[in-house]
Amino acid sequence: MTTPTPAALRTVTATRYVTALREGGSLPGLVEADDYGMYVVKFRGAGQGTKALIADLVVGEIGRALGLLVPEMVLIDVDPQLARSEPDYETRALLQASPGLNLGIDFLPGSMGFDALDRHEVDPLLASRIVWFDAYATNVDRTARNPNMLHWHKRLWLIDHGAALYFHHTWDDYLKRSLSPFTPIKDHVLLLAARALPEAEAELRSKLTPEALAAIVNLIPDAWLGDEPRFATPDAHRAAYVEYLLRRLEASPIFVEEALRARSPRL
Repeated sequence: MTTPTPAALRTVTATRYVTALREGGSLPGLVEADDYGMYVVKFRGAGQGTKALIADLVVGEIGRALGLLVPEMVLIDVDPQLARSEPDYETRALLQASPGLNLGIDFLPGSMGFDALDRHEVDPLLASRIVWFDAYATNVDRTARNPNMLHWHKRLWLIDHGAALYFHHTWDDYLKRSLSPFTPIKDHVLLLAARALPEAEAELRSKLTPEALAAIVNLIPDAWLGDEPRFATPDAHRAAYVEYLLRRLEASPIFVEEALRARSPRL
């Protein structure tokens, strides 16, 4: 099956900071842009820096390539002057520290957070696809305490992937670490509902071609790269991400076996 190549991300300009969203450590905010859209913005000036933005962008686009529902992402240009009218010191400091391109995620008005008590109502194949996706992306943030899923228009949407791809916080032995079984999968909110993991693996692995992964990684702006001394250029930095993601794909039998092992004692 051919996976569609992701289109270039739209770039919009922030026109108004609406409100802070006091969730997690990334200090996201609801921002209006010049296309009249509303976006949940992850700021490069937050404590987690650009690595959280890279993870959110790359993993979100991988989810989209797999056919999962992820809100549209855009690059959102922030002028520090936007902070002038903000009465909150923390917000002003965040905007001033985030000039240029940040990451915007389409705001889903009226959406409702997923309740872990409803996990058994999720279709087993969909649950298995999500578990496989999160194991592949080493996403530690889809737990009962913090599901990072929304119900919107009677469908399940996946959000907030900034904690995934945690290997990139240190690039030492990154290819060796790509073979991790990912033991945190035992805490996944949908693990018990994921009764079709082998079927999901067979379906999803073929969608992540080298071309598809390279196209996704190429969406990362140069401005978010270049902070790793081991990589001479942004392109070399991107190539390392692609290399990791391809090697991680080869480890699918390892992390699927770990997920199946984690399920079995709890059934």
